[in-house]
Amino acid sequence: MTTGIIGLGTMGGAIASALRANGNPRVLGTDYSAAAAHTAAERLGVEIAADNAALARASDVVVLCVKPHQAREVVEGIAAELAGKLLISVCAAVTTADLRAWSGNNAAVVRAMPNTPALIGAGMTVLAPAAGTEKAHLDEAIALFATVGRTAVLDESLMDAATGLSGCGPAYGFLIVEALADAGVKLGIDRATSITLAAQTLLGAAQLVLERGVHPAVLKDQVTTPGGCTIDGLVALEDGGLRSALASAVIAAANRSRTLRGDEPIY
Repeated sequence: MTTGIIGLGTMGGAIASALRANGNPRVLGTDYSAAAAHTAAERLGVEIAADNAALARASDVVVLCVKPHQAREVVEGIAAELAGKLLISVCAAVTTADLRAWSGNNAAVVRAMPNTPALIGAGMTVLAPAAGTEKAHLDEAIALFATVGRTAVLDESLMDAATGLSGCGPAYGFLIVEALADAGVKLGIDRATSITLAAQTLLGAAQLVLERGVHPAVLKDQVTTPGGCTIDGLVALEDGGLRSALASAVIAAANRSRTLRGDEPIY
């Protein structure tokens, strides 16, 4: 199977690297310029197509990794080459209905929202198939993104929420790591060690949630002994509004996803 990736930037490059590492027989790519495409090809070990139409013609699956405002022009430009093929879009806020229309209703369409930990195979990708998409096509999309981390399938009506939560979520995590490390420095730990302590602590906590399969509040209670240090820290976090601030961040980002395509915020 040949996979074509339009846009070899951060996410397109991560997908290309993962496919090559997992033995995909052929990966084609294009980028915004011939020079950028060849630079990316040398780094990623993929073939470069002459243009987007040539890439689509030669591919079984086309992955669209361009800016949202570029999606329509790119898809309309390759519509004639998409008949019977799978088009996967990672463009934030672009609906499957629009993608189907721009492709001339020629392609099976799946919308995806991955996040940047895909760069190290630890991504979270949410997938939403277009109406009428066959299970086989959705399974292809799931298998593709499983090469860069975990996957989940949601109704498309929840994709803005997924964008605000997991799509933008790594940035919230980076900010929390930075804040915890700042506190470590304030208390006398050197910067590099503070960052390691903070990052590994969050990584371990996240792995426990995923592997134990219990509510995070249960795991929190296991750390929180009566009259101990942790409860004082938790009370300080609640007083500082951490819980509501994080919820507000997810909601704000989800609303922005809606307004990117001209819809009113509703959350």
